[in-house]
Amino acid sequence: MKKMLMAAVLVVLPVVAAAEKPHAGAEVAVQTALITAIDHDARLVTLAQPDGQEETIRCGPDVDRFEELKVGDTVTMRYYHSVAYVVRKPGQPSTLPATSGTPSLSRGHGRRPAATVSRQQTATVTVEAIDSKVPAVTGLTDDGRRVSFRVPRRKDIAGLKVADRVEIVYTEAITIGVE
Repeated sequence: MKKMLMAAVLVVLPVVAAAEKPHAGAEVAVQTALITAIDHDARLVTLAQPDGQEETIRCGPDVDRFEELKVGDTVTMRYYHSVAYVVRKPGQPSTLPATSGTPSLSRGHGRRPAATVSRQQTATVTVEAIDSKVPAVTGLTDDGRRVSFRVPRRKDIAGLKVADRVEIVYTEAITIGVE
């Protein structure tokens, strides 16, 4: 099975500053699979996609509640990513929350097994190119790395210009839930 897509709910960032207008957008991809086999001793689960393609995955020791999985369960995976950015003038202080970039794990406490892994990163970039057809922005970070990010709506980059300094917060999350 090709890479399974998963997602989580974004907590909207408090990025509003009086003189700045924050922009944000998000995308979610959802995929389901049916558990067709389980090897409890080896901690292997075979998942079948709706098109019949199967893949067996190993569930490490950090997968709590593994023993609750059953053949016939449906696994729903959601992949979520979002970008929030604020255009600011050079020398203007940052207004976006600091992020560590370290992934965090949140286990579900509901009736069935579930978990979310998320990561959030913040960077300041100098805009080098704007592609309004995609729409996307390419920029250079302060430490010299070139980054590109999609912007979900064209209107979110209206007024953005090459050489603008932009703070971006990129959020990525994966949620898996068993039904």
